[in-house]
Amino acid sequence: MRPSKALPLIPLALFLLVYLFPLGARELLIPDETRYGEIPREMIASGDWVVPRLNGLRYFEKPVFGYWAQAASILIFGENSFALRLPSALAVGLSALLIYLLVLRGGGRDPEADHWLATSSALIYITCFLVVGVGTFALLDGMFSFFITACITAFFFATQAQRGSGREITFLLLAGAASGLAFLTKGFLGFVLPVLALFPYLLWQKRLRELWRLGWPPLLAAIAVALPWSILVHLREPDFWVRFAWYEHIHRFLADSAQHKRSFWFFFLAAPGMFLPWAFVLPTAVAGVKRRMAEPDRKNSVLRLSLCWFVLPFLFFSLSKGKLLTYILPCVPPLAILLSQGLANTLERGKVKLFNLGVMILAAFLALVLLALLYVQIFGFQGFHLYGAAWKTLLAAGGLVFFVAICLGAVRATGVKRKIVTLAIAPLLLLATAPWLMPDLTLQASDPGPLFRLEGHPIKPGTVVIAGQDAAAATCCYLRRADVYVLDSPGELKYGLSYPDSRKRHLRLPAASRLISRNRGNTALIIRSDVAQRMLPKLPPPDYVTSTGPKGFTLALF
Repeated sequence: MRPSKALPLIPLALFLLVYLFPLGARELLIPDETRYGEIPREMIASGDWVVPRLNGLRYFEKPVFGYWAQAASILIFGENSFALRLPSALAVGLSALLIYLLVLRGGGRDPEADHWLATSSALIYITCFLVVGVGTFALLDGMFSFFITACITAFFFATQAQRGSGREITFLLLAGAASGLAFLTKGFLGFVLPVLALFPYLLWQKRLRELWRLGWPPLLAAIAVALPWSILVHLREPDFWVRFAWYEHIHRFLADSAQHKRSFWFFFLAAPGMFLPWAFVLPTAVAGVKRRMAEPDRKNSVLRLSLCWFVLPFLFFSLSKGKLLTYILPCVPPLAILLSQGLANTLERGKVKLFNLGVMILAAFLALVLLALLYVQIFGFQGFHLYGAAWKTLLAAGGLVFFVAICLGAVRATGVKRKIVTLAIAPLLLLATAPWLMPDLTLQASDPGPLFRLEGHPIKPGTVVIAGQDAAAATCCYLRRADVYVLDSPGELKYGLSYPDSRKRHLRLPAASRLISRNRGNTALIIRSDVAQRMLPKLPPPDYVTSTGPKGFTLALF
């Protein structure tokens, strides 16, 4: 096989090793994974595929398609962590494929160069730390980002087709369908982000006069995809759109009291960590993109699209009051394309010093992380050790040593392809073993699985179950129940518990004490261990208490 023909096998191999093979290696973590595991489970159990519910309560944080995808995976592969995470992983793989096709079909160079740029763009995308972090967890952000990528890619293909042709109409309809599915996954951003990327692109291409002709087919397709469920949920739950449109969009974007409030610079400051290992070669890529844009007689349409696609949504998310790192995921596909084109342009000119300097700084940073890891494990830091098991320390240290060694190999490598591929492979061992490398305290605080797996057997189907807000979704998920009482602060279940038919499920301490007294010998309480120290003395004496640690969870049987 010719080397050029084998290039796509590299991102495919990395995808299998990093995303698919370790997918079921660890338990579900709170709060997101147990939440997104429980909602589709309840859909399957209840047969209600219209109204999202968590613990049997109305849960209007997201629309429904992401839950449908996870429920379909559960029906095929069973109720396990692999099935719940598979849609996220597949979304990454399909996004990488779309990036590959976008660069390949929209390139302005010779076929061999376009083939390499397409492959390297996909390779950069799947090795970006933010993408790996989202694609190996049971989250909805990966699916949403895939549909945004599909929408923008299909629209771009439509602009490259003959005007008025069937091919143009087909791609416009596909773009609209993808936007509709993005809306059904995370809401109105499914419409906003494509407009933010494509409107300035059409303006830049001097095709703004065609906006109506190019706009109405995807608009109709998006409405056709989104409208049926939107009407059904309104008929079933008229409050859904009021809650969803106001709190999950307007309030989160504008309000000073928005959830996850961060400063405007949050994503700028977090970018180096999110975009590892490529953040340290960004200056090299920026220089290459500037030269590429200045080159005459080149088809820069993909580059222009990528700039509009990255810059405008990035600024939009930065302006939002509420921010999470995962929000920025739809900006990574265009960033991967820009990095690929910029690095290739610079390195092809023989200007390797800036690239090598960036990789050397990355290697030095990783070496410091390695030394810090070994110091903490050997000597401790105020009594703290990252891992209790020696094999975890050796595995983490081995991953970092491999990372540093291959980075140095990228510095020594000659040729554009060898340098970029070598840097992409550098974090392979660390990323592939990441499910086993989570710090002990993180697992203790975020993984209630051991509590239910080892100690959950006394909880029978008829047992009255009470849980704290942090443990409620996990309790439902592991016990396969949707009738859990919520103690003290309702947390994310506050809205669902506000309905008259659900208020009795929210207990303050006096009500919980009475419920326990009425059901002596048949009540279980699952709460965080630090909360248990405060609350258990105010409840009837438990018959049995066990815990996963001071930062973990406590199970009390009454």
